[in-house]
Amino acid sequence: MPRRRVIVVVFPGVQSLDATGPAEVFAAASRGAGRPIYEVVVASTRGGAIATSAGWTMGTRSLAALRPGRRDTVLVAGGDDDAVRAAIGDAALARWLRRAAPRVERLGSVCSGAFVLAMTGLLDGRRCATHWAGCDRLAAARPAVTVDRDAIFVTDGKLWTSAGVTTGIDMALAIVEADHGRRLVDDVAARLVLYARRPGFQSQWSAALVAQRDAAAPLADVIAWARGRLDAPLDVEALARRAAMSPRTFHRRCVAHLHTTPARLVAQLRVERARTLLTTTALSAKQVAAQCGLRDGAQLARLCRRSLGVAPGELRARFGAPAAA
Repeated sequence: MPRRRVIVVVFPGVQSLDATGPAEVFAAASRGAGRPIYEVVVASTRGGAIATSAGWTMGTRSLAALRPGRRDTVLVAGGDDDAVRAAIGDAALARWLRRAAPRVERLGSVCSGAFVLAMTGLLDGRRCATHWAGCDRLAAARPAVTVDRDAIFVTDGKLWTSAGVTTGIDMALAIVEADHGRRLVDDVAARLVLYARRPGFQSQWSAALVAQRDAAAPLADVIAWARGRLDAPLDVEALARRAAMSPRTFHRRCVAHLHTTPARLVAQLRVERARTLLTTTALSAKQVAAQCGLRDGAQLARLCRRSLGVAPGELRARFGAPAAA
């Protein structure tokens, strides 16, 4: 079977890891397969050397010299705000992407590259992911696009979009798995010394990350406190007491700063803990449920299906440690 071609589209000011991360995944897949199953091409509108956001230059081919084909995957990398605005204003780039879209096997983006695709109209009526910091801006700028604020990458037909930076690696691994199966992609993940392969439904923006990001952020102390007590009852009254607020005020602050209710916040913390335990330990479902403050394995299963889209057993089978005997 002829090899597939991956065209990584970049522009001046591109975030280098958005391009090199996926490129290394496809290169590693060829090494793991023992034959060139992917050809990786890094291209820009004019071709030649372009400056990356990290300050070094990247060699590129001219998009005009590339004719999109049915076994091509086109991924638009992201960059900082000024670089992305310039790329959106590049008429030649927009024309090439619109011409390529109906011809290629896949069309996608990494991080803020979704803005470039969206502004061509290619994401209208479709679901996509982008970096958490740009979700609201993309939704406002292109109302016809459904922005998934949670997933680290999204597939919608032939469209593949990832949330940001390292999630481009996760998406590239999923593409390799779709093309060549799990055995090869597991080998690629091992070659790249990846701690875990993250599924697309994994949230890019978690309550735990809020606490880690800024210890002075509103409610960060309460989140950190709750994370250490997930095996105990955690109602709004307990959280409010920790925050030295009334339950009504705490509820209002939670919605304002975290865009969720206290009950959903606790559920999110519990599902994060459950996901970690299921994918990194051999604890039974009953033991995982107990450590997450859930009644039993049945409640754990309902929480996982509602929040992650899969049952605990499937999550462990695909991404984690073996179940306990």
